[in-house]
Amino acid sequence: MATTHLDISQVAQQSGVPASTLRFYEEKGLIASIGRRGLRRLFDSGVLEQLALIAVGRDAGFSLEEIGRMFARDGKPSIDRKMLASKADELDKTIRKLSAMRDGLRHAAACPAPSHMECPTFQRILRAAASGAVKRSPKPKASRQLH
Repeated sequence: MATTHLDISQVAQQSGVPASTLRFYEEKGLIASIGRRGLRRLFDSGVLEQLALIAVGRDAGFSLEEIGRMFARDGKPSIDRKMLASKADELDKTIRKLSAMRDGLRHAAACPAPSHMECPTFQRILRAAASGAVKRSPKPKASRQLH
């Protein structure tokens, strides 16, 4: 079975990942081109699977560095199950915090108290935020995530 080679525009079209991002991923060592056709980078068709794994990793909240560790030197997936379990635990914690915040906001939106400042539930949310119980920590780059 012959290996299919795709140029960067074909990879971008098939994966939905912009060419600029493909070049960035290559610069970071997450994917590797196998040569050039004219001025265009060529990739083995297996890069599509790598890009899918990168997308899943990003959606799960892994950093690009962590995602890079999910690949062996040959570009094949080599995923540390302990790292996956740790991320799942982290997501569980985030889900619990976000669920509590959602429930508090829903209560505040429907609360019969004359003002939010008179609502005991909203007051508990404010006290928790003031005490540091509701923490925010920066996510890499411009986006932010509750922890």
